Amino acid sequence: MRNSHPRTGRACSRSGCRNLASKTLTYIYSDSTAVLGPLATFAEPHAYDLCEDHAARMTAPQGWTVIRQEASEDSAGPSDDDLMAIADAVREAGVASSPVPNNTISGPEIGRRGHLRAIPSN
Repeated sequence: MRNSHPRTGRACSRSGCRNLASKTLTYIYSDSTAVLGPLATFAEPHAYDLCEDHAARMTAPQGWTVIRQEASEDSAGPSDDDLMAIADAVREAGVASSPVPNNTISGPEIGRRGHLRAIPSN
């Protein structure tokens, strides 16, 4: 007999699995790392939501590092250190971004605003 209560939550991303997801798997390709942590607040297109069974059996490609993070019961959100680390990473990303190469536009500039330029039409 089927349960008449509506199903809440997100389903496991594995094909054919009908269990509710409890963990989120994210790959960091540049570091060859797989991170399996608590279920993300929102579904992300590049992350996989897994049920308890599939999370427990999850393996990564050979040579990859797997980080398994558990949700702490006393944590109500990110710590001050976590927030500072995120802010530092965003700042570094802003400084490290290189300007767009200037080799695609030729001719005199008549105005500039940020990364946009106005050039005269011929």
